[in-house]
Amino acid sequence: MAENQAEKRSRRGLLGFVFGRRGLWSKKCTADNGNKTPMRSSNASAPCTSNIQFTKSPGNELNSKKLQEYKVSPEPIQNQTQTQIQRPISKPLSNQYPNNIPGPVQQQARKVLPRESIGLSGELESMIMDNQKAKGMMFGSLGNLKQPGTTAVGNQTTVQNSGYGRKTMEGEGQTPVRPISVSNNQDQSGSLCRAISTRMDPETLKIMGNEDYKNGNFVEALALYDAAIAIDSKKAAYRSNKSAALTALGRILEAVFECREAIRMEPHYHRAHHRLANLYLRLGEVENSIYHIKRSGPEADQEDILKAKTVQMHLNKCTEAKRLRDWNNLIKETKNTIASGADAATQVYALQADAFLKSYRHQEADDALSRCPVFDVEMNTKYYGPIGYAGFLVVWAQVHMSLGRFEEAVEAIQLAAKLDRNNREVSMVLRRVQAVTAARSKGNDFFKAGRFQEASAAYGEGLDHDSRNSVLLCNRAACLFKMGQFDRAIGDSTAALAVRPAYAKARLRRADCNAKLGNWELAVGDYEILRKETPEDDQVIRGLMEAQNHLVKRRGHENL
Repeated sequence: MAENQAEKRSRRGLLGFVFGRRGLWSKKCTADNGNKTPMRSSNASAPCTSNIQFTKSPGNELNSKKLQEYKVSPEPIQNQTQTQIQRPISKPLSNQYPNNIPGPVQQQARKVLPRESIGLSGELESMIMDNQKAKGMMFGSLGNLKQPGTTAVGNQTTVQNSGYGRKTMEGEGQTPVRPISVSNNQDQSGSLCRAISTRMDPETLKIMGNEDYKNGNFVEALALYDAAIAIDSKKAAYRSNKSAALTALGRILEAVFECREAIRMEPHYHRAHHRLANLYLRLGEVENSIYHIKRSGPEADQEDILKAKTVQMHLNKCTEAKRLRDWNNLIKETKNTIASGADAATQVYALQADAFLKSYRHQEADDALSRCPVFDVEMNTKYYGPIGYAGFLVVWAQVHMSLGRFEEAVEAIQLAAKLDRNNREVSMVLRRVQAVTAARSKGNDFFKAGRFQEASAAYGEGLDHDSRNSVLLCNRAACLFKMGQFDRAIGDSTAALAVRPAYAKARLRRADCNAKLGNWELAVGDYEILRKETPEDDQVIRGLMEAQNHLVKRRGHENL
């Protein structure tokens, strides 16, 4: 059954409000009655609207007081010719497992031995290790919180260059080193699951997955749950456990689809309802979250409802601040929304970044989006719809452009144009990004040729389309410095620092200009800031020493 259109509209409501096209969060939706209408896992629908709650961590979500203690031995593996080393079963410990499982497997140190000597279990271990190596190192179990030095570009998680380009030519805009892609290749996992599924009992695989999950080995746990699903695709518990592993790996949208499928299979599955409620709250869909909290049975408590209502209160304040164009209050309320539980709501992060842009606080806009969870293009488009995701890309493109990442800005806005061809806002931003990028390129060519007057004019053309672009301002200041127009260069450098206080290149330019004009106190002030940020920079050290010597001499003459 196709996903409810009202739910799709609700997900893109916030970004629609950012660009003045739709309401922020819709209030009504059609409830998802999983016990009446079967749905596919990718499109299973829950009640719709964009609202939120804090998902508990994998450990906290597994409430010990709701687990029943009992012992069950894993089912034997049929048609197995080799001798298998089975893991002992112990009484379940509270608060350790993704679902009410038959009983945990005791922790054992894993030893990789020759496959022929240890049979199926050893082969399984080796296959999982090979699978993990093939996929590359994961960033850990921090959920949606990104690791330092990473960013999102297109459908990848990327490692970003964190320094400023001191060695680039003066007339060139800062362009980060090309990111290093870290992709999620699922082909290896699929092969692993098919290989395991032909030889093992699904309940045994689930128990082994639960052990890995308990020990924080989420990649291995995910592979084992996938293998169990490959054998028995109609068991809701396998889907729910897979959702827990995906959540721990930060793959929140995929986790939502797995939870929906579990509920479709078993409409009264309390644990799956509770897990989905938490996921919806993190994604900013409060009404969806409350819907599933009420169907979570003993898994939920009053605290869950209170969290959801707190998030809804802050979302309502965001809506009002946006309507009044009160950017400072909007920034404050988006921070409160995220802190109260919406830590994976990309729409809220985009709204916050847009408010920073409107306030000409470009560096803070970039910082806001750098904290946004990373989902690939396919998942974003599948969950939010093409139009909803296009709105997010519009904000990303403007942030990229404001910081001089012109190629990334073009890439983001072109993708937005493909997803939402008839959107006037997208078309307008696309034209502006293209014009600014072309002006920057032309100015760089003139600067390299030593034609500083023409370069200054070219950068000025770009500033006609984006008057506070820090890179164009800094580049024009470099041209003015070369032509001896130090006062004007100071003006452009100061304007660049106003929107981007940490822009070291602009600060160095202003310090050099003040030194040329004999404004030694101002020059020393900027050089000292740069010295703290880049203590090994020879140019900064020489400039600071020269400015300090001149300042001492001038003060000595004044005291005579």
